Order: sequence, then C-alpha cells, then structure tokens
Amino acid sequence: MKIKPYIPNDSSLAYSVGVTLDRFIKKKQDDFPFASGELSQLLRDIALATKIVNRETNRAGLANIGGAFGQTNVQGEEQQKLDVIANIRFTRALTKGGEVCAVVSEEDDEVIDLQNSSGKYVVAIDPLDGSSNIDVNISIGTIFSIYRRVTPVGSPIQLEDIMQPGSKQVAAGYVLYGSSTMLVYTTGCGVNGFTYEQSLGEFFLSHPEMKAPEDGKIFSVNEGASKTFSKGLNAYLDTCKSREYSARYIGSLVADFHRNLLKGGIYIYPETAKNPEGKLRLLYEANALAFIAEQAGAAATDGSQRILDIQPTSLHQRTPLYIGSKKMVEEAMSFVGKDNVVAAK
Repeated sequence: MKIKPYIPNDSSLAYSVGVTLDRFIKKKQDDFPFASGELSQLLRDIALATKIVNRETNRAGLANIGGAFGQTNVQGEEQQKLDVIANIRFTRALTKGGEVCAVVSEEDDEVIDLQNSSGKYVVAIDPLDGSSNIDVNISIGTIFSIYRRVTPVGSPIQLEDIMQPGSKQVAAGYVLYGSSTMLVYTTGCGVNGFTYEQSLGEFFLSHPEMKAPEDGKIFSVNEGASKTFSKGLNAYLDTCKSREYSARYIGSLVADFHRNLLKGGIYIYPETAKNPEGKLRLLYEANALAFIAEQAGAAATDGSQRILDIQPTSLHQRTPLYIGSKKMVEEAMSFVGKDNVVAAK
C-alpha cells in the first residue's frame, strides 16, 4: 500500500475559507490570564448568541419585531422590541454556558444574579446598541465587557465584583450588524475581527491584529447639540472643519467607532447642558470600546482622565467619551482642557 503525504493545493477551485473563531479561540487560549478554558467557552457562548441576534435582526421587518416595545429602560429610553429580544438571547446563552455568575445589562435596572456561584466571570453588556435604527435599516451593534470576579468562587455575588474599573477587564468586544456582521474582540493581547459567513454559520478571521491609524481625518459628533458644547470643544471642531476633515456621524456607537478604528478618526460624545455627566454608559459601553481602542493603539478619555482608570460608583453610570486615533484625541484634549465649561441650555 502506497501512502502519499498531504500537500496543500493552492487551486483556485477550492479557495481557503480561513480560520474560524472557534479554532482561533482555542489556539489563543494560552494567552489568556488564568487560562483554563472557561473564558474560551464564555467567548463561544457570546458568539452563539450573536448568531441568533443576527438572525433576528435580519428578519425583523418580516417577523414584526421592529419598532417600540412599549416600555422604557432604566435610562428612560424607549425600549425597542429587538432590545428585549437581544437581552433575552444573551442572558440565556450566558446562563446556559455556566461560566458567568452575574450580568449587568443596559436593559435591566439591577444586576442579574444567574444563581451560579461557581461562575468565575461577570459580563457587562449593551445587548443591542442603536436599536432605534433598525426600522430605517442602519447598522447597529452589541457591546460587551468581561471581568473576573474578585470575591471567592462559590460565594454569593458582591458589589465589588461588579464595580471594577475598565483596566480590570479580561476581555471585551463588539458586534457590528451591518452590510456584513462582524465580531471584534480583545483579551489584552491585540485586537482581532471576524466576519460572519451566513451560509456556513461560522465567524472567520477577516481582520487579524487590527491597528488604528495614529492620526485621521474623520470627526464623529452630533453637531446638533453644539450650542451646548464647551467653547474648547467647539474650537476643536472648527479646526477640523478648517482642515476640511470629513464629518461622519451615524448615530450608532458601534458603527461610528468601527469606521474610525479602521480608517482613522475621533468619536466624541461630550458632556452637554442636557447631559452634564455625558450620556454613554461607563460599564457596558465606554469601558469595552476603550479597552479595544488602547489594544489597537488608539486612545479613550472622558475629557480629563483615561476611561479605563475611572472607578465606577453606580451601575448605569454615564460618562463623556472622546475615543479614536491617538493624535486626534490628544489634540482634542489640548482644546477641551483650555475651556471645558459647558454652555447654558
């Protein structure tokens, strides 16, 4: 019997489909602090829920699950039907996965205790960011942070397990539901992006070792509120316009952040007269994106300090956010620091 060694065939008749998310996670498991498989499984649980939410998002118009749900969340924002569906899907996946002891969600007033005292991780999540854009077919997303609990495994969940600064994250990521669905995440060892192949039901590595341009020519901010911005911020925006930078603002945090991460730019959601503490949530929006930004060589600040250094004091704490290419953030701070007094409403 003759035995022939396998030689990879580069024929264009059968192109390589690439590295799957599952295979990538297994390969990189040794890079995780405290690697023992639980974090790997947790990331797979999130990926599974993402596939289900992606399906629901794509069929929203056909299944009558678009539009408002008829209730408001703790933020005072009107819940959309898909907000509720996504929250259920992610919470259910994390519960069944068995690696998580508690979940903090934008859609729930209180911490969700999963009654799993053996779980080693806490997840903070915005299940569906920008969901009001569903009805007009604009990109939306999911944002998540993963923390390792600080109290002993086996004991009840405590407040100190939840109120950890962003610098304590062991992993963070976002999902962009757009012209293609992408999952981007970091475990503190760089940033990698995966694109969903619907016909195969798999995420494939499409953006390895993502790096943000050090500088850029895009600024993303809701200029409709500019009359209540600080003089310093308005001066910075005037400088951007004088240089003929591109103004790009989708109104969906994940989509705006993703574009600027790839192309170079700055996203700004400052404090205003209406929202003096800012509007974005620290635990499940700003922290995750700041972790990703820094791992990709970008920067994130609240206007006075690094986002990842902020010690949270409340579950749904808000924060201003200046995030993006490092040089653009630094220049914006040079203006904002001079005069950060918000104009009267």
